[in-house]
Amino acid sequence: MASGPLVGVKIVEFAGIGPGPFCGMLLADMGADVVRIDRAESAGRSFADLANRGKRSIALDLKKPEGVEAALSLMDKADGLIEGFRPGVMERLGVGPDVALKRNPKLVYGRMTGWGQTGPWSSMAGHDIDYIALTGALHTMGRKGEPPVPPLNLVGDFGGGALYLAMGILAGVIEARTSGKGQVIDCAMIDGAASLMTMFFNMKAVGMWTAERDANLLDGGAHFYDTYECADGKWLAIGSIEPQFHALLVKGLGLPDDAFGSYMDRAKWAEHSARVAGIVKTKTRDEWMKVFDGTDACVAPVLSMDEAPKHPHNAERSTFVEAFGVTQPGPAPRFSRTAGAVNGPPALAGKHSKDVLESWGIDPERVGQFLAAGAVAQA
Repeated sequence: MASGPLVGVKIVEFAGIGPGPFCGMLLADMGADVVRIDRAESAGRSFADLANRGKRSIALDLKKPEGVEAALSLMDKADGLIEGFRPGVMERLGVGPDVALKRNPKLVYGRMTGWGQTGPWSSMAGHDIDYIALTGALHTMGRKGEPPVPPLNLVGDFGGGALYLAMGILAGVIEARTSGKGQVIDCAMIDGAASLMTMFFNMKAVGMWTAERDANLLDGGAHFYDTYECADGKWLAIGSIEPQFHALLVKGLGLPDDAFGSYMDRAKWAEHSARVAGIVKTKTRDEWMKVFDGTDACVAPVLSMDEAPKHPHNAERSTFVEAFGVTQPGPAPRFSRTAGAVNGPPALAGKHSKDVLESWGIDPERVGQFLAAGAVAQA
């Protein structure tokens, strides 16, 4: 039995990769009944993607009219939909928003793309690195005199895409319950990534941010906001921005209170960084954490993916969980009364085909017709 604040919410997700499935996972972790529409030819295959945890799968042949009708029948019953194809693909399949909303006026139709549904680049292929390149985000990341550094695909795909679509779908579902009307959500990763840059555009506007990399408050330019190598080759992350926290950093490093003078003096940051680097290199990462653990110096060990689940703080909070034999991040955020959960493993494609149709109230006779026509494949 699923648990979470979204129990009772029905979401149709057209199978894809990256941010679309991740958005669906977030909703499934919160208890939504997320039904993934896989291709009929993939029925029985295992897609061991953690982003598919907690979902049910139905396999459809959308080249057959019965398959299209089966998909639309589910969309008739759904609160929200997730699709991540290029603009126009859903329309060509016969399951576009005009058709869907005519049948189900309350449907919130979520469209995930990189460039958006409109604009001169809307039909072009792209990836996270391309989307964040156009927002100014990628230009800010990296060391002085070196190329910009891709921040994995966290900023465009998952931050700017999946999280914004999840927020949009939930906002749309809430509004539809008042108005009785659904709508289309044009969730573009480029828009979300640009939105995430709001603080930095503000800092630029007030003269607190320059175009030069590795020269600003939060990009590694400041000695008190950077990573430093320890004696054992491991790394320490320092984020001692505020005066009271910086004072504790200075104390922990064994320096006199006035060691850095006016520590916000940008002209001295490179000199101070070199000094901190030399000191940090004298102890191992664990030795430094014995100095800073439990203090407000804002110092943390840079952990590997193997180390992170074992850290005492993460372990006590169950930030990472063991589910179906895999260590993985647990549901977030947390609810005091309606806790989310990993509500099941990634399903075989088509594992729940018949069950999904019947449990969503599709007439059994029609279900039989879909199966007989080969439009619905049961794993």
